[in-house]
Amino acid sequence: MQTCIFCKIVSGSEPASVVYSDEKVLAFMDHRPVNAGHVLVIPRVHVAYISELDEGIGAHLFKISLGIAKAVRKSGIRCEGINLFVADGEIAGQEIFHFHLHIIPRFKGDGFGLRFGPKNLFKPSRMELDEVADDIRKFLKK
Repeated sequence: MQTCIFCKIVSGSEPASVVYSDEKVLAFMDHRPVNAGHVLVIPRVHVAYISELDEGIGAHLFKISLGIAKAVRKSGIRCEGINLFVADGEIAGQEIFHFHLHIIPRFKGDGFGLRFGPKNLFKPSRMELDEVADDIRKFLKK
């Protein structure tokens, strides 16, 4: 896509600090990182949402992400933990509509995190959980 910044990075028309590259995925430093070492991993093919991502490319993307997360931990970057984060859809916080996985090094007191307030606490019964599980299971590929 001509207007997608990640597609422009894939094509080489926009700069990026590349961590990893192969025929299926590209990993590069986030230019607005949560912490030093914040890496984005994207498929080279443009897909906006995880539901559009080819399973083979998705599996490869996650495999590469695991390797990068291990490398971040071994590097000199301050890293006491790691978040793998995907924002899928505008309401979930997605700002660039080209699927991407964040690898975010974390350390105590870094100020980043998901916050759950009293309004967000959903406490379903086991029966409600079972009903939702049944509903989701209906749409899984067999």
